[in-house]
Amino acid sequence: VELRAGDQLKTCIRVSGFPISRFQIDLGCDEDDLALHFNPRFNDDTDGTVLVCNSKIAGCWGDEKREIHNPLQRGSTFKLTGDMFEVEMPDGQEIQFPNREGLHVITYIRIKGDLKLTSFKIY
Repeated sequence: VELRAGDQLKTCIRVSGFPISRFQIDLGCDEDDLALHFNPRFNDDTDGTVLVCNSKIAGCWGDEKREIHNPLQRGSTFKLTGDMFEVEMPDGQEIQFPNREGLHVITYIRIKGDLKLTSFKIY
């Protein structure tokens, strides 16, 4: 898979269990170098329902960005603009997260957790 600046990744998911705990979508070069770690949590110990974004460089996590508003129930669109990731939520809200590594090509995508992936499209 190659996701380049200006490309969009659209995923549609279906929650696969109850109670829902969390899932994650990772974009980067490999599991130790993630430009975007997108991690909706539905039962977070600190904030309850929260969207967490982070990056991992050479195996070390960066500072988390936490959004208390979590409207996720269905698919979201991910857009890499070069220096910024934009995550469009089903309710129209957009979350921006910096491309801290400055990656121009994403070759690693991992989707895991309490979900079933129903579609995956890069355009």
